[in-house]
Amino acid sequence: MSEAIPDKYGVLKSVFGHDQFRPGQEEVVDQIVGGGSVLAVMPTGAGKSLCYQVPSLILPGCSIVISPLVALMDNQVAALRANGVSVSCIHSGQSRERNIEEWKRVARGEADMLYLSPERLMTDRMLAALNKVRPPLFVVDEAHCVSKWGPAFRPEYAQLSELKRLFPEASVAAFTATADEGTRVDIAEQLFGNDGKVLVQGFDRPNLSLTVLPKTNRKAQLLEFMEGRKGEAGIVYALSRKNVEETAQALVAAGYKALPYHAGMDAALRFENQERFIAEEAVVMVATIAFGMGIDKPDIRFVYHVNLPSSPEAYYQEIGRAGRDGQPADTVLLYGLDDIRMRRQFITQENTDTEHQLREHKRLDALLGYCEASSCRRQVLMKYFGEDLPPCGQCDVCENPPDRVDATEAAIALLTAAKETGEFFGANHVIAVARGQDTEKIRQRGHDKLPSFGSGERWADKYYKALLRQAVATGYLKVDMQRYGRLVVQPLGQKLIDGDGAFMMTEPKVTKKEARAKARKRKPAPELLDDADQELLAKLKGLRREMASALGKPAYIIFNDATLIDMAQKRPMTKAQMLDVSGVGETKFERFGERFLEAIN
Repeated sequence: MSEAIPDKYGVLKSVFGHDQFRPGQEEVVDQIVGGGSVLAVMPTGAGKSLCYQVPSLILPGCSIVISPLVALMDNQVAALRANGVSVSCIHSGQSRERNIEEWKRVARGEADMLYLSPERLMTDRMLAALNKVRPPLFVVDEAHCVSKWGPAFRPEYAQLSELKRLFPEASVAAFTATADEGTRVDIAEQLFGNDGKVLVQGFDRPNLSLTVLPKTNRKAQLLEFMEGRKGEAGIVYALSRKNVEETAQALVAAGYKALPYHAGMDAALRFENQERFIAEEAVVMVATIAFGMGIDKPDIRFVYHVNLPSSPEAYYQEIGRAGRDGQPADTVLLYGLDDIRMRRQFITQENTDTEHQLREHKRLDALLGYCEASSCRRQVLMKYFGEDLPPCGQCDVCENPPDRVDATEAAIALLTAAKETGEFFGANHVIAVARGQDTEKIRQRGHDKLPSFGSGERWADKYYKALLRQAVATGYLKVDMQRYGRLVVQPLGQKLIDGDGAFMMTEPKVTKKEARAKARKRKPAPELLDDADQELLAKLKGLRREMASALGKPAYIIFNDATLIDMAQKRPMTKAQMLDVSGVGETKFERFGERFLEAIN
């Protein structure tokens, strides 16, 4: 391949059907082709795969691509083969005979790339075999898994730090969409001893709108959001398998094409649901975080979280699956005190050292700060990743600045009630004491005799729940999971009790009518095509679905949506015109082009 197509533009056009690189891609390609190592931090949908696939077709020999998921490998390999690239893949989902045949192609020098999992790569046998073929490049996808400082550390990835020692003449190219500065430094040190470049393209995805809402009724809030979205594809993330099943059933009952996806399902059904989501129109996938990595579906119009994610990194990665076609897409996050409690519990129950747990608690704190932001949400999120941006004007806070009120008196009543009850009780009991409620638990413990009893009686229960959530998010109170979710007053809270400082709070919505009046007005995605083009696009999608079904492959392996949209606009009549469509290379044309030309003509 390298002799036939020696330059990056030739590979880009003839193999992948693109006239130019996207922003940020070319610098990464040049670094790798020049023999240097690189860590590229690029937002989801920026085209990371092309950054190592193009160099792999230019460099002599077989490059090794290390990928964490079998489904992700299979999809990438199928897409490359559809483009006429000679690529091998070895993993546990294939028979031993198939894996042996795949390796033989590498040994004979017939493959430009070999996809492997980190576990299979770092065996003595595989490393010895690779020593004979001397790969020019090792690609580490999802590189945040390498760093012990990151939230997604995987021990099998840590062994990859041996690659540079074992293959000193090979380049290492690492890719991730989510890594803060500390994690980036650690990845570069682990993989290539900082002897290479770290290229950060930026994290902002300006086409995504950001909304965070306090959780009142998860099901009702989701169904209200879904009104008018029957024609849209989206992902709804839930924390537990039970939540996934219940949410999917609620959407189906309301007339939406919703499918569940979680690790407890039969693998074949899970795969079938994933394929339907990719190939069919307007499917809503309701899933745990097990779903999403490697899903190449550009027209996901929304990502909705009914539970709090684990960290800003996880949240950013999950919302990053929306709007990869560059068109507007919505993201909504619901969260409540129960989510905070559950997330703290997960961290303390992890079988990890104290230092790791402390880092995870701090990450969760950062996400809570984002949820309770009273200034531009995008600014808060991007600042976490080390980027300074002006206010975005299109998050919920920018569009509807929240009403901020001085809640110092109410906060002192609540914090004092937590303190006087011995920091031994959870949210409901502490609120009941502050509000002076007559409950058996309060009478039994004599808490109706405390000075704080009833000191906050003039504020409603709903008001206190919002105040408590914000006090936890901003560090005045802590939910102590090692003590069964008891509320513990923090130094900042003690200062407030002592009369030092003020507690400003975002006022909770009083009525549903008010909440609706303040709800964001969604900007519809601009119509790229007129009616005639839309009609042609629907026809082309139908043809693609039929061909994909015959091949037993995902639809985007043939052509992705962006290519079909370009085709519907340009209406090519000849081979030369078809090759001018973005995403149509020589091999793709030979395999599929004539059928699409017929459909257009």
